[in-house]
Amino acid sequence: MSAEPHATLPPVRLPSDAELARDALGAPLFARAVRLARWAGPDTRVDIGGELVAAQLPEAAAALGFDAADEEGAVLASQAWRVAVDTGLVDVTEPDDDDGEEESGTAVPGEDLALVTGGAPGEVLDLWLAALDTVLADASVPDLDGLVDALDAGGEIDFDQLDWNPRREADFLDGVLANLYLLTVAERGAPDGPVPLPVLAASMVIPQDMSEPTDAVLEQVSDAMMRLDEQFRQLEPIGLVEFRPVDEALMAETDDEELAAGSAAGAADDEDVSRYGMVRLTPLGLYGIRARMLEAGVTAPAVGELADKGADALLDAVSGYPEGAAQAEIEQWLTGRELPAAVAELLAAARGADEGGPLRRLRCQQALAPAGPEAEPAVRAVLDDPELGGLARVWLSERGAADVPAPDGAMVFWLTVDTIAAQLAADGETAELPLLMESLTAHHTGFFDQVWRVEHPATAYVLEAMGRLHPDKKAAKEARKAAFKARSRQS
Repeated sequence: MSAEPHATLPPVRLPSDAELARDALGAPLFARAVRLARWAGPDTRVDIGGELVAAQLPEAAAALGFDAADEEGAVLASQAWRVAVDTGLVDVTEPDDDDGEEESGTAVPGEDLALVTGGAPGEVLDLWLAALDTVLADASVPDLDGLVDALDAGGEIDFDQLDWNPRREADFLDGVLANLYLLTVAERGAPDGPVPLPVLAASMVIPQDMSEPTDAVLEQVSDAMMRLDEQFRQLEPIGLVEFRPVDEALMAETDDEELAAGSAAGAADDEDVSRYGMVRLTPLGLYGIRARMLEAGVTAPAVGELADKGADALLDAVSGYPEGAAQAEIEQWLTGRELPAAVAELLAAARGADEGGPLRRLRCQQALAPAGPEAEPAVRAVLDDPELGGLARVWLSERGAADVPAPDGAMVFWLTVDTIAAQLAADGETAELPLLMESLTAHHTGFFDQVWRVEHPATAYVLEAMGRLHPDKKAAKEARKAAFKARSRQS
């Protein structure tokens, strides 16, 4: 799959392999392939390439429950047979045409068919991934009528006339699916609402530095949207996506220029954006696209992968996760561990004066939030720790614990710097951050006269941010002065 080999994506939350395998077996196209594999027998005849001979397509369609005379049923049977052959559900012996005689090859159920009912979930998913490869390859092929028109005198495809580059088409579809995967996992790590088709098309066509798309670019977006409409129709039966196609009535009502403008804008002014098409990766689809990304060398983590790692690996990893995914990963890590020992390990891993230290401590605090009384001894053990003492006092105070020692001024200032540094690292300069800054500094007279002396590696950085963001202009000016002193002191 086309992707940056060293890219790192947000973690995805996936169901168990058993649940995914059930989804795979229930995907209409895969289920049809399995039925045809069971139908194959001594009388089954195939052409070169393993395709069913034309005379057998009506019988195959009938085996799938379609009317033998229905042309659409024959098409669906042909697709399912191709999947069955490509996945090993069917073994074919192609005809030997060396003697020049018209003979047919044969087909029988393959050894892998037994995995459908007797294999482990992972083996079923491997079969489904092979089926997905076949469907993706088919979805990258243009309309067959265009292929016929592009045949030259020798029966070969004239790609120049067709204006079709197989590698380019496959890369385009891979890019679309990668963007859809990223849109899905960026917020929640699991399927949520569908994505408008125009958004996907625009993400592939409009350059990031283009503020106002030209008419030519808008037309490209419209063309891409219609191409994706056809491709997602082909991808839905394998269980990759849930798809609502472009409303045919909309296309009849709208000329090409209006459709292009509406699609590129994401149909923002349309009361029903769904008329432009909506698509959503299923949990099985997320699994499939992630598997292809991993094969391409992309770092695509899944929630739960850190369950058997140490607390240091956990906190380092979840420091880069969205909050919801970080919480889910932490909860899975804590499951099955003895809480007192796990809390002690988390606190030890949260230490450090490196750049990632503040965010590790924030994630540690997040991990400790649901912990009960069993965690108190381990938390009290770090009350005198210069880096963890403030965190421990906050945790104990929130639970109404007795005998919590008051922090000295140095610890208060250090904790303030650490907290703001962690928020900057986690979310950047959000709209809520100025309010946090005001809250943390409001109750300390002469805060900026003292904070610049704090022995924290992020002191100057935090003060510079406060100088930009603090809602009180006087305080912001004092923060800028304090930042200058902190920088000079560090020099």
